[in-house]
This record gives sequence, C-alpha cells and structure tokens, in this order.
Amino acid sequence: MKQTAVKKDGSRRTFNGNNMLLAITILLFVVMYTTGCIVYRDKGFPHLQTFLNLFITNAGLICVACGMTCVMLTGGIDISVGSLIAMDCMLLAFGMGIKGIPCIPMVLLVLAIGIVFGAVQGYLIGYLEIQPFIVTMAGLFFGRGMTAVICTDQISITQDMNQLFYSWANAKITLPAFLGYTNKKGKVIAPFIRPTVLIALAVVVVIFLVLKYTKFGRALYAVGGNPVSAAMMGLNVKKIKMQAYILSSFLCSIGAICYCLNTMSGSVQQARGFEIDAIASSVIGGTLLTGGVGNVIGSLFGCLINGTITQLVTTNGKLLSSWANIATAALLMAFIILQSIFAMVKNRNR
Repeated sequence: MKQTAVKKDGSRRTFNGNNMLLAITILLFVVMYTTGCIVYRDKGFPHLQTFLNLFITNAGLICVACGMTCVMLTGGIDISVGSLIAMDCMLLAFGMGIKGIPCIPMVLLVLAIGIVFGAVQGYLIGYLEIQPFIVTMAGLFFGRGMTAVICTDQISITQDMNQLFYSWANAKITLPAFLGYTNKKGKVIAPFIRPTVLIALAVVVVIFLVLKYTKFGRALYAVGGNPVSAAMMGLNVKKIKMQAYILSSFLCSIGAICYCLNTMSGSVQQARGFEIDAIASSVIGGTLLTGGVGNVIGSLFGCLINGTITQLVTTNGKLLSSWANIATAALLMAFIILQSIFAMVKNRNR
C-alpha cells in the first residue's frame, strides 16, 4: 500500500511540474489556433493547408529546436545556430549554384560541417569548461563571418543550377482532395506538404525516442539535473556535454537543408535571430533554462506557437510584423515565470 501511495504521489508531482508545462503549451496552441480559425474564418485560416503551412514554413526551426532542447537539457545553450544555418545555406547555394558541384556531395558536406562545428564547441564547453554562452557566441561570429567569406552577395538556387535540389524544393506530397477546400472559381484545392515536413517530424520522433529510451538520453537529463551527482553515478559529464553539442549542430545542419529548400537561396543576412526563435520554442515547450527538464514534443508545439503568432499577424494584414516578436517575447517571459513558480513549489515540497 505504501509503495502504491509513493507511486501515486510521484506521478502527481511529475504532472504538477514538468507535464503541467507541456499541457499548458499544448492548450495554448489549441486556444490560439482555434481563435484564429474563428476570427479569420473568412480569410481561409480554418483551411487544413493553413495548418500544414505551419510545418512547411517552420520545418527548419523544428529541427533546430530539437537540437537546442538536447543542449538545454544539460544546462547549456547554443546561440550559434542562426549563423550556422546562414553558413550552410550560403555553402549550398555557392557550391551548387556557382561552382556546379552536385547536390548530394554538398548536402553531405554540410552535415559533416555540422558535426565538426558541434565537436569544436562541445570540446571547449565540455572538456575545457568554458561558459557555453561565450563559446557559442564565438561560434555565432565565426559562422556569420564565414558566410561573408564564402560570398557577400545573395545567391539564388535556380532550376538551371541544380535540377535535383530544385526538384526536392518543389516536390509536393498531396493529401486526399476531400481534406481540401473549394476556391472562388469552384476548383477543389487539395492540401499538401513538402518533404521537409517529413524530415522535421522524423527528427522529432527520433530525438523523442533517444531522450526517452536510450542511455544517452537519460544521461542528458542527469547531467542537467545535477552534474555532480551524474559524475558520482559514473557518467562522463564532459563527454556527454560534448555529444549534446555535436547532436545540436548536426540537427542544425539538417534544419539548414530544410531552410534552404524553403528559401532556395543563400545570404549573409539569412536566419538572423533564428537562435532566439529556437530558444523561445524550447522554453515555451517546457524546457528549463537550468537543465534537466524538457522534451521535444513541447519544443514542437513551441515552434507551432511561434508559427501561429506569425500567421495571425500576417493574416490580419494591418499589424506590423514586429508585433509577432512582441507576442513571442511576452510568452517567453510568461513561461520563464511559470518555470520559476514550479521550481519554487518543487523545492518547498522537498
């Protein structure tokens, strides 16, 4: 009887803390999107394609947010992801568009760069114990600088430059027509998704399984929860931190490929502020800034919330785009306050 009571109490505490943040995030998304469907029902907001566009537009952000969640679980942070995306996109555009290098080798090169980039940052943070913010800030400047070194002009990837990459970018996976809508001309518009959506969802599923069912995933939570206790348990804290940053940069490079497939261009100004969007999505999704708590399902809904805010502002047509940033900032502060409240309650219960 006592064991059962302990289990019930433990489950209750878990729900009141970590799972409560996830529940609030999901509920917030449902309320926001439902409100948009009601207010802008005459502007096509309730159409399934509008919902699918959230995934199409934010496929790259979803991949990056998953990597950011893994880093934040260890108590770290990575503000270099936006610059890495810009560098990867410029490299893809320059290699395929200017130098005529085939698509597959360029994609593999970008993924390899992500691994090396993460390994360098992870070594400095994990083994040399330099503050993550300082290291990744250096990575931010390096990535943005290297983007300009590759090329200072904006490069667009056209069909003539690379047929395979162009076909990937324009590929559609059409859903059944009955899920679509009839336009003003009486034509049925079937909804569709892009291959980038499948890539992003695959990343979410894989990282969710890794965090929940693998030794590495449990180690990330342990290191973020208490690195001293994790070391006493026999975990190699330095190695785990390094692996977290390698995984983050690798997922960032996957996100960069998705981002490039959406924009079909490379530019020095690309993906500015992307790191803030990724951090905000993770925090809104319930990932604690102090580490040890979070999951990629929450980060996914955090990305969808960010996308919904942008979509609401765009659909309105009368609001400045900066209102989306203001709304995201307000939500970010609200969730940080909620995290602090739950942490205080948890410490009081102890």
